[in-house]
Amino acid sequence: MAYQGTALWREPEGPCLRNFNERKAVDSVNGALALRPQIERIVDQLWEEGFDGIWYMGIGGTWASALQAEVYLRGKTALPVYAENAAEFLTTGNRRFTSRSVLVYSSVSGNTKEMVELVDKVKALGARVVAFIDTPGSALTQPGKWDHLICYPQNEQLKFYMVANYLLYKNGEFPDYEQYNREMEAHLAQDLADIEKACDAWAYDYAKKKAAFAKERPDLPHYFIGAGNQYGATYSYAMCYWEEQLWIRTKSISCGEFFHGMQEIIVADTPVTLFLGEDEQRPLGERVARFLPKVCGNYTIIDTKELPMPGISPKFRGSLSHLMMHGVNNRVDAYLELFLRHPLSIRRYYRQFDY
Repeated sequence: MAYQGTALWREPEGPCLRNFNERKAVDSVNGALALRPQIERIVDQLWEEGFDGIWYMGIGGTWASALQAEVYLRGKTALPVYAENAAEFLTTGNRRFTSRSVLVYSSVSGNTKEMVELVDKVKALGARVVAFIDTPGSALTQPGKWDHLICYPQNEQLKFYMVANYLLYKNGEFPDYEQYNREMEAHLAQDLADIEKACDAWAYDYAKKKAAFAKERPDLPHYFIGAGNQYGATYSYAMCYWEEQLWIRTKSISCGEFFHGMQEIIVADTPVTLFLGEDEQRPLGERVARFLPKVCGNYTIIDTKELPMPGISPKFRGSLSHLMMHGVNNRVDAYLELFLRHPLSIRRYYRQFDY
């Protein structure tokens, strides 16, 4: 009798919402949203004490989240807000960062090498630290490593934006703050879960095609393009998910830079995915979307405007489009893991030995 494998890896005949737990997903987002009073108290204290800069810092995926928070605030606030790569800050420093500055960061493990060193350096400078840590009892949750600590898993971008939104409100730059939060707390969690359900069939087909192409052309990288808060999404998704977790070669680039190099190597069969969001930089993505059909027959455009968010006002969707895209990517990853027979949890080198 032929061996058919375990149920975990047996290929379904079609989309099946693989690895999706709706109740868990909804509870996770609602739990993060419930942190708002705690986050507001922290920002109130920072505001009363005063600061000369808010610095979102990270490494890898958390650096991508820092970029998303900074670009979200850049055109909205006169407050001094910056994004900094932790490894570069450790080596180069930044003379604008002083004892009156505030570090805002996130860590899943709570023990990432660069982040531990970053916090030590920042505390030695006398600056304040706002830490979002997923793992209680980890190195970065120990006394002396933080001034304000919130332990809650996942939802990193949401937590960063909650800090950002209240800063805008405190500075008189977010008059719709109360309406925004009413809608988020009433609808966001279920709307994001519904996006995953709505795009599951599409994600199944997309992942199946991408897995087949990756097996046929493992030497050819897949190109991801995005702008605004979608650039952080493309950067993180390409590097942290397809490269680190799935071992697929990728390259990511911003829509603004696409026309200054990458466009020249796009040909008929080049695999390209454009993340098209709804924030202020959408026109940059639309320009790429107009160009791709002229030279490429292997492109995909994922446009968050096509995704349902019935409980959210249109004027707020741009601030959430990276979360909407994350829901789509969750579904893709679940099926890529299956079609490639490659568990997302395994690594060749990352944290496997000292380097």
